[in-house]
Amino acid sequence: MTNSVDQKEIQQFSKDSLSWWDEKGPFAPLHRLNPVRLSYIKAQICEHYGRDVKALKALEGLDVLDIGCGGGLVCEPLARLGANTTGADADSQAIAVAKAHADDNGLDITYENKPAEDIDKQFDVVLALEIIEHVKEPSAFVASVAGRVKPGGLVIFSTLNRNPKSFLLGIVAAEYILRWVPAGTHSWNKFIKPSELSRFARNAALKPHNITGLIYNPVSDVFSLSKTDIDVNYLLSAKKPA
Repeated sequence: MTNSVDQKEIQQFSKDSLSWWDEKGPFAPLHRLNPVRLSYIKAQICEHYGRDVKALKALEGLDVLDIGCGGGLVCEPLARLGANTTGADADSQAIAVAKAHADDNGLDITYENKPAEDIDKQFDVVLALEIIEHVKEPSAFVASVAGRVKPGGLVIFSTLNRNPKSFLLGIVAAEYILRWVPAGTHSWNKFIKPSELSRFARNAALKPHNITGLIYNPVSDVFSLSKTDIDVNYLLSAKKPA
């Protein structure tokens, strides 16, 4: 199977890996959007598995894999919600940071320093957040993700759309004007249109279920979900037939 890892991308992120949990550091935007992103993830999982979204341990007993987990920003909240959580990342330094932070907080999370295609277990839920735009072959990566989810399970992606607006906001504004992320973090030509991601999912025997935009309001300085605006950031959930 094709290796999904782009070593140039790993080098780009690994230089900042020690700062994953610095809320004012290079990963500050992920910290700021994490609550909104997690609300979508939790709602989609609870709807799919008939769980009470308001329950303290809403994800209890579910096996969840976060591919491209970085320092564990999503894994830790999932573990607190009761999920049996596994995080995987090709950046060994990020995994070391994730393990140390989980240990410091008394959380039982399994972390693996490996790409999606090297994971030999299937999960109830597989997440691939802000990663498909950094892999070598997106269609092959989606197939790898699909192979990691159990029949009847759920996959959730998040990524950036590819259009002039996303170039202005995702590259020019985010990297050079607001300096939210280091310059060179993203390549606009690697952004994925929702139609492309949906096609990759269907080709991998997944059924796209929901597409929701993730938008930023510069006036209120708040991220929120949008049912209509998927021009820049968006999330896509897909189901694997039983």
